[in-house]
Amino acid sequence: MRPFELELESLNQQLLEMGALVASSVHRSVLSLTEKSEDLAHQVLRDEARIDAMEMQIDDLTSRIMARNQPVARDMRLVIAAIKITTDLERMGDLAANIVERSLSLMHQPPLDAKIDIGRLCSMVENMVMGVLDSFVKQDSDAAAQIMSADDAVDQLRNEISKALLNCMQNDPSTIVKALDLLFIARGLERIADHATNIAEDVIFLVQGIDVRHQTESAASPR
Repeated sequence: MRPFELELESLNQQLLEMGALVASSVHRSVLSLTEKSEDLAHQVLRDEARIDAMEMQIDDLTSRIMARNQPVARDMRLVIAAIKITTDLERMGDLAANIVERSLSLMHQPPLDAKIDIGRLCSMVENMVMGVLDSFVKQDSDAAAQIMSADDAVDQLRNEISKALLNCMQNDPSTIVKALDLLFIARGLERIADHATNIAEDVIFLVQGIDVRHQTESAASPR
């Protein structure tokens, strides 16, 4: 195998490893919230530094590939997609860490009496993260398009949760601290879903050579 091919293989492998660690951090951040686990929360915080280091390693590798080999066609698309995917993965790791910081705060407070389904939001977002990483592994643009279409449901549920929490704060000011923590968590989960959508767009670009950013949902629907 030529050195260029080895570098591309290494790039792909490093992306998979970073994606797996980020998926684990998102999963642990969700469990730390739903199961009130301080151990899981602290593991997410420890892994944040590893995720940052992986981002720097991949950035260095993509720079070397571009400088030495001047890739074209699909190889070029892989490098471009890798640069963008790495950025989204790193931000997802940051958001997971932010979520557990709020979760740690909530663990020491009594439960909030509000009709919100934060557990369902957690599940939806985690499914998007796992699904988009699977679409990258399988180079499946149809599966990536399905991830993009799932983002609307996440946005809708997050809006419902936000309205319920705002009503709770208005009706009972003593709930403000807890409700704000939950608002922050819901927003963080929604942003993780947004980054998963960005990665789905990159998978479609990698596989099909089509830039679907800013297009309508129908333009990115499975074919």
